[in-house]
Amino acid sequence: MAIAKAERLMNLALCLLGTRRPLSKRELRGSIEAYLEAGSDDSFNRMFERDKDDLRELGLVIETVENLDGDTGYLARRDSNRLPPITLDAEEAAALGLAAKVWQQARLAGAASGALQKLRAAGMPEAEDAYEVHSALEPRIPVHEAAFEPLMLACRDRRPVTFDYRKANAARPEQRQVEPWTLECWRGHWYLAGWDRERGAERVFRLSRISGRVRSRAGAFTAPVPDVVTVRETVESWAGETATRTARIRLRTGAGYPLRARATSVRELGDGWEELEIPYGHGLDAWLVEFGPDVVVSEPADLRADVVDRLRAVAKD
Repeated sequence: MAIAKAERLMNLALCLLGTRRPLSKRELRGSIEAYLEAGSDDSFNRMFERDKDDLRELGLVIETVENLDGDTGYLARRDSNRLPPITLDAEEAAALGLAAKVWQQARLAGAASGALQKLRAAGMPEAEDAYEVHSALEPRIPVHEAAFEPLMLACRDRRPVTFDYRKANAARPEQRQVEPWTLECWRGHWYLAGWDRERGAERVFRLSRISGRVRSRAGAFTAPVPDVVTVRETVESWAGETATRTARIRLRTGAGYPLRARATSVRELGDGWEELEIPYGHGLDAWLVEFGPDVVVSEPADLRADVVDRLRAVAKD
């Protein structure tokens, strides 16, 4: 479900649940921002009827009554929409506790803690024994980049953004104008997928390469948001995870541990160097440049040439 529609349905549900008397269409339209922006009365009526039907399909009991002014009114009585008591066993309670720990370093930490407090107030067991069993997992989603929060909000609100971005082979950052779609964490790094307006194509950006402030822009998206955004698959391809060839590189002893984790063989060369064989696909040259003088490509020749070209471009700037 699109974020904008989900937010609209939530606002409508809150209005219907929070009222003490039936609300007319006119009152609901004046209370919900998305309805104010609907345009014509016909557009609003179609949107409202669809939203009302969607809420009913989700299980919300909405009553239709005639109010004193003769208009049709709507409300959702709390006693008709009260959920049954929450019953969780120790294992389920432990799973929720671990899930809440995931966002300890992000903006959602407060919401996660608040949700746990409400569940405990409703009778969720502390599940100390079960928690001890699972505490070794200690899940985390690291969020160290300042760009994460503004980009998360921009993805949610469908707002275009601009930011300065430095590619792996560039000496200085360039400004990008992006319509942000989604954020995803892969192997400890956060990535943004979206539509790059200047390049007219989908792009994936690593948040650690964004410098300065992320600035929101006015206006709507110019490109459609796809139903499925394959961030991880794109990053895997760029990082050489989809291996089609094998590279032979020399690596300084004690350096390049991510490369060592990918190596199929390691051989001592002496004088502080080792030789590694690494399966790779598209994008390995950009990754190797990040290791600077600690890496020298032996084979294949085209990969070596690509790395040298990137290093020369950096040195020239």
